Order: sequence, then structure tokens, then C-alpha cells
Amino acid sequence: MGYFAYRWGMPLSIRAALYPLLGKRVKGPIGHGISILALVGTVFGVATTMGIGVVLLNVGFSKLFGFEEGLTLQIALVVGAVVLTILATTSGVDRGIRWISELNLWSAVAMMAFILIAGETAFLLNALVENLGQFFVTLPARMFKTFAYVPGSSDWMGSWTLFFWAFWLAWGPFVGVFLARISRGRTLREFVIAAITVPVLCDFIIVSFFGNSALYEVLQGNTAFAELAVQSPERGWYALLELFPGATILIALATLSGLLFYITSANSGAMVMSNFSTSIPDPSEDGPKWLRIFWAVLTAVLTISMLIAGGVITMEYATLIFGLPVTIIVYLVMFSFSKALKIERAEREGTVLRRPSVTPSGGHIPERSWKQRLGQMLAYPSKRETEQFLERVVRPALNDVANEFERQGYKIDRDNIPHIAGDIDVGGPLLKVSTDAQNDFYYQVSMVETPSPTFSGKMSPVSDVYYRLEVTTQTGSGGYDLMGLTKQQVIDDVLEQYEAYLTFITSPPETDVSTTTAAVGVTGKS
Repeated sequence: MGYFAYRWGMPLSIRAALYPLLGKRVKGPIGHGISILALVGTVFGVATTMGIGVVLLNVGFSKLFGFEEGLTLQIALVVGAVVLTILATTSGVDRGIRWISELNLWSAVAMMAFILIAGETAFLLNALVENLGQFFVTLPARMFKTFAYVPGSSDWMGSWTLFFWAFWLAWGPFVGVFLARISRGRTLREFVIAAITVPVLCDFIIVSFFGNSALYEVLQGNTAFAELAVQSPERGWYALLELFPGATILIALATLSGLLFYITSANSGAMVMSNFSTSIPDPSEDGPKWLRIFWAVLTAVLTISMLIAGGVITMEYATLIFGLPVTIIVYLVMFSFSKALKIERAEREGTVLRRPSVTPSGGHIPERSWKQRLGQMLAYPSKRETEQFLERVVRPALNDVANEFERQGYKIDRDNIPHIAGDIDVGGPLLKVSTDAQNDFYYQVSMVETPSPTFSGKMSPVSDVYYRLEVTTQTGSGGYDLMGLTKQQVIDDVLEQYEAYLTFITSPPETDVSTTTAAVGVTGKS
């Protein structure tokens, strides 16, 4: 979703991620249906999390303060948590969610470190290594294991494996939008490392330390603890903590951490649900505060209703039901994203075919004389100098090209509007040529603040930053600078980019660019 928002200039929504497959249909009834399914799946996914979490918190508050476990305490916890969620939600993603997440992280790390140090340290570290090995060795077999030859295994599969998959898939749209919302400017590699690889490694550590602490007790013959953990996992969790020194402090820290996890999930869930249920053209903005409050309250009411109706079992069934359509959407998004990457690759190959000299990012370097190249290496223009060059050279060049396109009968847009800028500052002269292809042709020049090099010398920079004029096309930033070019060289660069664009849209059929229309209002040649 972040890719389509920041590279294709589309709204930050799950329907936008299906654009390569559905084309303009994402703006019609099909797109509305996809958004509704994603929204409903998110609501039930968050409500199920809140329900399971409040059952766990119920036991923690009972042990700390002597409250009687039951539905009354669970409802009180839901109401209290939703009030805190509303306060955090209305403060915005930077202050609210970030502050709670950081506090949450440190409390969980402190508890895990205490378990490692105060527990069977050598056993836990050895178990971590062995668990990693077992995971990678047995993963292929476990991927296809359905317990077909084990009598009576269907109940276990439904209560654990299927529920778990439906549970996290129902969270897919919610987590995807939230991560995309806070990941602008990251490369795909950085995103995979930060949002997938690192969390998985953390999961290994958490499950190994806490899970193997419980297994150690079972291996030592503590059958009472084993039976309690099987019959009531939430009580088994606190029973494990009671086995460590300073149990009261540890239980308090665990309850605080659980409460913060609870608030974080509900908080970010309310923000994402508000984005799902409103139209926000700018991916950097969130839904209105009143809508976030509405979804926070509605999710809390749904949680309380399911607790009254049957507790965790009811939530599991609801998650299984609404997780199925979300699963289908997730697979469609995977195919759509794969197709989008093929399209971008074809566009970049079109650029390479037109210009053998390429930058690491795939964009071409405009031809310039050796004196121009040397001058650019030694120059660190200020913001004012860059703005003057933009108005004196770049904008007139784009206007000349736009005028010629209009004379040839094409519809042109040359406004200063934000575009698919990634980590590039929005705004700047824009040349848009509307065509009948999947993406229109874009050529936008943006001022980019860049740190000055730290080396010293005769021409060392006088400021900590200087400014570049980077080109952004329909495939993102080209990674090169227009500063120092003549007006004719800028025009030549526009034509080179447009010729590469034409090479792309008339090349290999596997790009399938004719099956859809442009993401931002294609009207074609007039």
C-alpha cells in the first residue's frame, strides 16, 4: 500500500494496492466492497485482540489488587482502556502512538531481561539456538502438515492453526496501512528488514525465553503448572511469573506491558479504521479525530458484546468468518504488487534502452560538457540559488515542452502539485502528459535538501546543506540533478524521459499496460 501511495500517487488504502489488477474499477463498487471487507476484518481482528487481552489483564488485576475475576471487571477494563485510547488517538500518530509504543517496548524488554537473568539462563540460551535450528529444518514439513492421520485433530486445527492464520490475516490490512503510513522514504529492502526480519527475530527470542521457561518447569515435573497452562493459558502465564523472585513486581510489570500493548493496538487500529472509512488523497494525513473516536468506541462496544455472548470462543469464530475474505484480498494484493514491480522494471528497462549511461537507481544522466560536470562537482548551491535556477531555466524549459505537446493535441497538466515523491520534497514544476496507458507521463522537478560533504578544500561548502533539483517521473525519483544545465539540455532530458516512457508502453506484452487506465485521471489525447 505504501508503494502505491508514494510511488503511484494514490490514496493510502488497500483498494489502491489492487489497481494493477482492477484498474479504474477500484474506484467503483468493487473497490468499495474491498474497502468494506478490509474494514470489517480489521474491526473484528482488533476486537478479538482486545477481548483476549482483557481476559489476560483480568487475571493480572485480580492478582495485584484482589479484584474478583469476571465479566464486570473485564467490561471495566475495556471502558478504561478505550478512554486512554481516545486520549492517545486524538494526540496524533507522532505523540500518542509513538510515546505508548516506546514505553511498551522498554517495559517488555525489561521483563524479558529479568526472566533471562533470574531464570535458567544457560538452558534458555541453548534452547534459543536449538529452536532456531528446529524451525528452519522442519519448516517445509510443517507448512504442509494437516494432521490427516491423527484422529480427532480437526478440533485442534480449528482452535489453533486456522484461528491463528485467520487472526493475523484479519490484521493484515490494518498493520499494512499503519506500517505504510510511518514508512515513507524507506526502500523496499529497508522495509523488509525493519518490518519483517527484525520482528521475526524478536518473536524467536520472546517465544524461546518465555515459552522455554514454562517448558523447563514441565520438564522438572511440575504437572500442576502444566495442567493449569493447558486449561487456562492466561492463569498459566501469571503462574509462571509467580515462580520467579520478586513475583509481585514482575506481575505488575507484565500487567502494565499487557495494558500498553492493548492500548497500542486499539490506538493504531482506530487510526487505520478512520483512514479506511474516509477519502484521504494525501497519504501523510489521517482520518478526522471524531471518526477515530467513533471507531475506538465501536470496537470497544463490539468487544464487550462478544464477551457477554460467549467470551473468547465467540471471538475466535468471528475471526474465522471474517478472516476468509481478507485472506483472498491479501493474495490478490500479492499478485497486484508483483505485477506493479514488473511494470516498473519494464519502465526502467525502457530508460536503460534509450540511454546506456545509467545511475544506480536506473535513471539516466543528462549529457553535459566536462566543464559543466566539474562545475557541478565543486558547487554547493544555496536554496536561493537553486530557486533562481529553477525559475530562470527549468520552468521555462518545461513550459516550452508543454506548449508543444498542447499544439500537437495532447492534454497537459503543469501545476505545482505533490506527486509520487518518496523521500523527495513535494511540490515543484510538473509536466504531466495524459495518455491511454496505465500511467500518465510525469516529469516533476523538486528541490531536495542534501547534506554537504565533510571534506575540506579550496571549494569546501560554507553551509551544512546544499540543494539539488531532482527529477521525479512516474517510476519515482531519477536520482540525478539538473543544476547547471542549459535550457536546451533540460528540454533534451524531458524528451529522453518521454521517449523511454514510449519505449515502455509499446514493449513486452507481459507488462499488460493496456488492461488498465491511469491511476490519476487519465483522459488521453484530446
